[in-house]
Amino acid sequence: MDHKEEQNNEIEALDSIYCGEMEILTSIPYHAFAIPIKSDDYEEGVSGIRCRLRFDYTSLYPEEVPIIDIEDVENLELEDMEELKGHLLQQAQENIGTVMIFTLVSAAQEWINLKSDDVRIQKIKHDEEKKLREEEEERKKFEGTRVTVESFLTWKQAFDLEMGQLLKKDKDDKNKKLTGRELFMQDKSLNESDLKFLEEGGEYVKVDESLFQDLDDLGLDDDELISDES
Repeated sequence: MDHKEEQNNEIEALDSIYCGEMEILTSIPYHAFAIPIKSDDYEEGVSGIRCRLRFDYTSLYPEEVPIIDIEDVENLELEDMEELKGHLLQQAQENIGTVMIFTLVSAAQEWINLKSDDVRIQKIKHDEEKKLREEEEERKKFEGTRVTVESFLTWKQAFDLEMGQLLKKDKDDKNKKLTGRELFMQDKSLNESDLKFLEEGGEYVKVDESLFQDLDDLGLDDDELISDES
């Protein structure tokens, strides 16, 4: 096999296939060239994967594997680059004896498309999980504290204690002895009934002062008391 002739023929075919894209780096002593590839969803600075495949012929190519490098990478991690290179070397081993660059480029193109799809799916999944976490945290803000048996019993004890104190205070207030003035101010019917009795009788009525606990509770001034006595 004339290795040099095989290599030159392949270079001409590749230049026709990747017209304007393939870059010849050197032809001495053997050809070295680069072919750029990118995933179908590639958008510069936004999404997708892009890289450049470099191939170096050896003296015995295509009866031995060419030298393969991955350069000018975008959106591809180091471990992914190593995985892609391993995949291409395996493909090259399977095609020893025939020119293989087009096969290797096609394999690389398929690989980065699958990788880009996987990255996109993982990103969507990550964004959805993040959204769910944020919604859960927001829901917990309005949900309040979850009630347990222990927390309910603690609340019930405090509630019963507070209610007991309020009931005791209310009972004490009701049992509190009212003064004559307080009775007079709270029940206006006492005043009105006395006036009605006096109007109907038309006579002087002697008032038993003992009915009142304290004349001072009526809130009368000293001048009014003197006037009444005269």
